[in-house]
Amino acid sequence: MPVIRFVREGRDVECFPGENLRAVAVREGIQLYGLKGQLGNCGGCGQCSTCFVKVEGEKSTAAMSPRTAVEEAKLRRRPEGWRLACQSLVEQSVVVLTKPQASMPEQDKRVAAALAAPLPPGPLEWPGAPAVEEDTDDESSTDESMRSLEVSGQGSPATPGEER
Repeated sequence: MPVIRFVREGRDVECFPGENLRAVAVREGIQLYGLKGQLGNCGGCGQCSTCFVKVEGEKSTAAMSPRTAVEEAKLRRRPEGWRLACQSLVEQSVVVLTKPQASMPEQDKRVAAALAAPLPPGPLEWPGAPAVEEDTDDESSTDESMRSLEVSGQGSPATPGEER
């Protein structure tokens, strides 16, 4: 699996190939937002421009999906490596600096150390879903019992509180 190395937080997090960077960060408790973003983020629609991240390294363009049209519009005055986490899909292992607009002690050294440590490449596609065995006998008996309840008028009401 690809690994996202969050420099500011000092954490490596696994994700699936093609997974949304913001979704991974939120799931893992990584704080993407400053005060403004905490008070008024759009929830991942790309409209508030508060989930800035900086993707580090020479191979960063191959590790992430291309910039979306929303990113091109919102980030036109920002540095090249900046992305909106909500619009970015992680394709391969990558090093990310959250809240790049905020200073961090020894930032250059920490980024260099994060880039120097090897990242696992991870697979390039989602793992296969386990095969599900279908048992048609159980499904047909369940369908029949539901139909008999609906016909007899004992099924659940259409809306809560509705009496039959």
